Amino acid sequence: MAGRIPRVFINDLLARTDIVDLIDARVKLKKQGKNYHACCPFHNEKTPSFTVNGEKQFYHCFGCGAHGNAVDFLMNYDKLEFVETVEELAAMHNLEVPYEAGNGPSQIERHQRQSLYQLMDGLNAFYQQSLQQPAADPARQYLDKRGLSSEVIARFAIGYAPPGWG
Repeated sequence: MAGRIPRVFINDLLARTDIVDLIDARVKLKKQGKNYHACCPFHNEKTPSFTVNGEKQFYHCFGCGAHGNAVDFLMNYDKLEFVETVEELAAMHNLEVPYEAGNGPSQIERHQRQSLYQLMDGLNAFYQQSLQQPAADPARQYLDKRGLSSEVIARFAIGYAPPGWG
């Protein structure tokens, strides 16, 4: 059974990960001086208040207070648990995550959880595609009446459950 991830491995992983590259792959950053700026991905804003410091390898939003390192960002942005985040970062660097003896999630449990996430992604795609079908006209009219733009609908992955799928 798997256990804890050694702190030394996490520190090494953070040292190998450039937070600017990690965040820029998900949120378009703009360099201003020695830092990078963007609109915060964790709250809705029009004026960029999200700052990434490549030298110190951290991010901070002056609007909502979100802050942290590469692990924190990936956990919040991709909505992953800590172990999943470390595994994701390790995979980006072609590293195998070492586990200390303990009673953490087993390989089978991690595989089952990953399978469930893939299933949820598939269902999410189905519901989003269903919103584009003619049968979803009333739902689209409702969203339009509520003032939701296509950008908001896409960002929050709003979909439509056809009759019998709800």
